[in-house]
Amino acid sequence: MKILAINPGMISTKVGVFHDKELVMHACINHPYEELCRYPFIMDEFDYRKEKLIEELQRQGIEKDFDVIVGRGGLVKPLKSGVYELNEKVIEDTKTPRLHHACNLGSLIALSIAREIPGCRAFTVDPGVVDELDDVARITGMPELPHQTIWHALNQREIAKRYCREHGVKYEEQDLIVCHLGSGISFAMHHHGRAVECSDALSGDGPFSPSRAGMLPTVQLVKLCYDGGYTRDEMLRKINGHSGLTAHLGTNDVREVERRIREGDEHARLVLDAMIYQISRWLGSLAPVTCGHVDAVILTGAMSRSEYVSEGIRRRVQYLAPVYVYPGEDELTALAMNVYRAMKGEQEIIVYE
Repeated sequence: MKILAINPGMISTKVGVFHDKELVMHACINHPYEELCRYPFIMDEFDYRKEKLIEELQRQGIEKDFDVIVGRGGLVKPLKSGVYELNEKVIEDTKTPRLHHACNLGSLIALSIAREIPGCRAFTVDPGVVDELDDVARITGMPELPHQTIWHALNQREIAKRYCREHGVKYEEQDLIVCHLGSGISFAMHHHGRAVECSDALSGDGPFSPSRAGMLPTVQLVKLCYDGGYTRDEMLRKINGHSGLTAHLGTNDVREVERRIREGDEHARLVLDAMIYQISRWLGSLAPVTCGHVDAVILTGAMSRSEYVSEGIRRRVQYLAPVYVYPGEDELTALAMNVYRAMKGEQEIIVYE
């Protein structure tokens, strides 16, 4: 089975080609800032990103004879976890997403290429809108604003299952706090195979991150919106892209922040320590979901490669449970292996409705 996996990010598109379970080609196609600036909206990047992807396949001598193409899922309506075969309905919903993010292009590109290949099928797996919340977790202080979820469902679930395989336990019997540490930060309590509480990472829930504001004082935020001279779009960009480490230190690169700390920059140390503190505090807030029972705390994502960050979090939360670090993310493999198992009849293929 020849599988093409597509994972669009904000400034790159990661691509993997698999023969059954074996990764035979991997590429990260970088999209320069000046090129992306030509497109007013993320959805306008569709043709550009698809063309760059095809060029990369040709450059590496990969024939377009795929059996399956799987794309990272978009921010459509809330869904249960699983493998979804792409159809017109999911494409229609993806073109009018809940929020704008490059992941919305994954399904569109996957289906577009699959339609050019006879017999090829297109799928998505565990998009960021997977919603398994307990009903009690949905209630907020304003009925108009229920708690919703946008999180790194694909990578979190795959890493949680990897931890369980390595430790000889069943995912469906564990209570795991999982935190994805990337340009955005998301966290979830995985209780017996369901993420019964997790963050809305794109909407300001949780700690501040390298480029996002996280949870803010509500009254002060409202005043800034009305009295700060910002337009609606300017404020949205400020909260979700120009905040966090970027606002405090002028960079979203933790490696750069660590370099400054080594050179004696105490302000950089304070800000990075504050982010670690906030992450740890939010992770600790998940323990009451399972009445304090936690089997493990798992850190993953690109930022978990930083020993300064991962050890800082470990020091603060190891009282909850042992802390395990799985640096980076492997969403391409997660996409491909879920689809491989589904095509073999080992997982359900869900019809998007």
